[in-house]
Amino acid sequence: MISIEFLLTSLVVVLIPGTGVLYTVATGLFVGKRASLFAAFGCTLGIIPALLASAFGLAAIFHTSALAFQIVKYVGATYLLYLACHMWRSSAPLSVPEGKANTNYSGIILKGFLLNILNPKLSIFFLAFLPQFIPTTVDSVLMNMLMLGAVFMLMTFAVFIVYGFLSSRFSEFIKNSKRASIAMQKIFATSFAALGLKLVFS
Repeated sequence: MISIEFLLTSLVVVLIPGTGVLYTVATGLFVGKRASLFAAFGCTLGIIPALLASAFGLAAIFHTSALAFQIVKYVGATYLLYLACHMWRSSAPLSVPEGKANTNYSGIILKGFLLNILNPKLSIFFLAFLPQFIPTTVDSVLMNMLMLGAVFMLMTFAVFIVYGFLSSRFSEFIKNSKRASIAMQKIFATSFAALGLKLVFS
């Protein structure tokens, strides 16, 4: 049985802007509504490895092994800094493609997936978060963790879609304003860099 407390707490966690939200919003702004759906899907897929690691106890490795945790953390931070650098160095304003043929949806999904899979804190979060909402009387702790994780993923996907669709409403303005496009590009690049540095020093 899924409690109201779990649903409300999960909603608050999902609503807090992080790398996934930032990526989905940026995709909605600069590529469009349809692309933001794929970005949300990719970020949601990136939750699966962390969920499985937590459910099967593999996240304990990150908790007990400083080396394993640090390796994954620095790889994730490097990827965020790479995205920030790539976006900052682009001299041309970002634009919204007019045709579907110009959009690499598989690439959008992959980037979103990597953003979450390279965040070792996600598995630690599930390991600490999910057990709080599992009754001690349940027959299978594993099945309950997987069920709660699946609900968390569905909520993540739904909220990210809303973020992406809302941001896509401003895509026309971004497309028609070179100055606004470049300014938003720099803001997102700085945000990705800040998140990467935060991951390094946390």
